[in-house]
Amino acid sequence: VDGILPGVGGVLSFLPQIAILFLFLSFLEDSGYMSRAAFIMDRLLRRFGLSGKAFIPMLMGFGCTVPAIMGARTMENEKDRRMTMMLVPFMSCSARLPVYGLMTAAFFPKHAGLVIFSLYVLGLLCAIVSGIILRHTMFRGEPAAFVLELPPYRLPTVRNCLTHVWERVRGFLVKAGTLILAMSVVLWFGVTSHGLVMVEEPSRSMLGTIGSLLAPVFGPLGFGTWQAAVAILTGLVAKEAVVSTLCLLYGVSTLDAGATVATALSGTFHTPVAAYAFLVFILLYVPCVAAVSTMVREMGSLKWTARSIVWQLAAAWLVSFVVFQVGML
Repeated sequence: VDGILPGVGGVLSFLPQIAILFLFLSFLEDSGYMSRAAFIMDRLLRRFGLSGKAFIPMLMGFGCTVPAIMGARTMENEKDRRMTMMLVPFMSCSARLPVYGLMTAAFFPKHAGLVIFSLYVLGLLCAIVSGIILRHTMFRGEPAAFVLELPPYRLPTVRNCLTHVWERVRGFLVKAGTLILAMSVVLWFGVTSHGLVMVEEPSRSMLGTIGSLLAPVFGPLGFGTWQAAVAILTGLVAKEAVVSTLCLLYGVSTLDAGATVATALSGTFHTPVAAYAFLVFILLYVPCVAAVSTMVREMGSLKWTARSIVWQLAAAWLVSFVVFQVGML
């Protein structure tokens, strides 16, 4: 009751929004427009050191980072391919959407749509700035020539679109029923016990101890508490787990009124600025274990994967720090 229901239930309540997101992405893919978009974007992306072919994986990144990284296979040039894979994680994948929904309902109820839109734009801006920096440091040289076959326009069939949506939704449900469920049980155990001894005070639990060690790193970002540190740590396994972690640690439900959730979370996020800085960190840091393992396989190099992870963590910390410090002024 205290572990599985808040954990899994908190994630599943965001299923409709994710299904709608994948429906529109499926429509774009099946219509034949993606190749045209890549062609149109080539001139613009070259200013940032990328080929037009990078546009398709980056757009797919708004759905899920794993197939987006795999989508970079179509790029012949090795430098362009690696650079694209390093930038794709800055695109806000669907797994982050439940976190945005929970936090904006609690802290920005009147401007939730605007706040979420600003995060998508911020992700794009960080990818552009990173592209410019990487092109002048790790990936010097001109992007490869742009050659692409344009398929004919087609009217997507309802059956194809719904099949694509079901595949993505099924993956989300399987993750909720296996990974998130197991994670919720482990989290509940970790937050109620120390070793095999049950504790009354969560801060004295195993997770409380681990979170307390990491908390000072996030202090300058406005959320230097053990609860936030644990949520970020579990988010490395799957971003949806951030919602189940916060729901479990604070005993709230995503079905509660925004004010109720805000009151519960106020111990970690003292101001809306701190809550927004937390969302920025969730947006920019390492996507998930599945995305990292895919990156290792596609890049064929642990060194390049490590560089990508360090780059994302540094960008997340730095941008969140600027957002919080400037916001508090």
